Amino acid sequence: MWNQFFLQEEYTGTQKQYVGKLQSDLDKGDGTVRYILSGEGADSIFTIEENTGNLHAIKKLDREEKADYLLRIRAVNRTTGLGIEPETEFMVKIHDINDNEPKFSKELYTASVPEMSPVGTSVTQVTATDADDSSYGNSAKLVYSILQGQPYFSVDSDTGIIKTALANMDREKREHYHVVIQAKDMAGQNGGLFGTTTVNITLLDVNDNPPKFLQSTYQFSIPESKGTGSEIGRIKATDIDIGENAEMDYSVIGGDIPDQFEIRTDKATQEGVIIVKQ
Repeated sequence: MWNQFFLQEEYTGTQKQYVGKLQSDLDKGDGTVRYILSGEGADSIFTIEENTGNLHAIKKLDREEKADYLLRIRAVNRTTGLGIEPETEFMVKIHDINDNEPKFSKELYTASVPEMSPVGTSVTQVTATDADDSSYGNSAKLVYSILQGQPYFSVDSDTGIIKTALANMDREKREHYHVVIQAKDMAGQNGGLFGTTTVNITLLDVNDNPPKFLQSTYQFSIPESKGTGSEIGRIKATDIDIGENAEMDYSVIGGDIPDQFEIRTDKATQEGVIIVKQ
């Protein structure tokens, strides 16, 4: 007899909300037919005018709590109480409105990318969801944008993938970046709801700086009596890279008498120790 009705969620009117009319083909309008409602939300959420079959919602509904209600209607003879036709099921479906802002899976993301990465290098991906109905309108259609972090980074508006947007970002000049990403529903249109998240991005060191000696020339003097293995002096170079990229390894590559001296690396101090070889 009936199939389904649609009702908008979050109704704010002062009167009960009209859903639709349920009327038997056998109802002649003479008051002899009475309508009885049962099923999900009968009497507590939905009521029916027993004489007319007019169906109303008496409570504000939220699609995110429950998207549809299965109800049953009986048309009976008012005098005898007997059904004038079989009981019929029908569905009330709640239409979505844009009443939920996008929410990111994390309030704070952390990510890293090697310094000097080419433009377009993928850094990380942020993801937001919207509790509104994705199958109806654009209430859950999200568009990502970057609010803070340009011109260093960009975000793909559809996927939320963050990429480098500036070439030659040098860790030795700046190591940490604070990026704010927005997800906006209604396909990014005016009036859409939005949520934000923060992404802390660190540039990872690459070995892009040569060591530099503290002095261009070192002078040492030793007595003739110095035996094999004796320390003559120390030299030191520094590197503005970090970690393994800044660890020193010294070697002798030339000189007047290279066979008489050697240099060893002091791992603790990162100095080159010159000693008598023979």
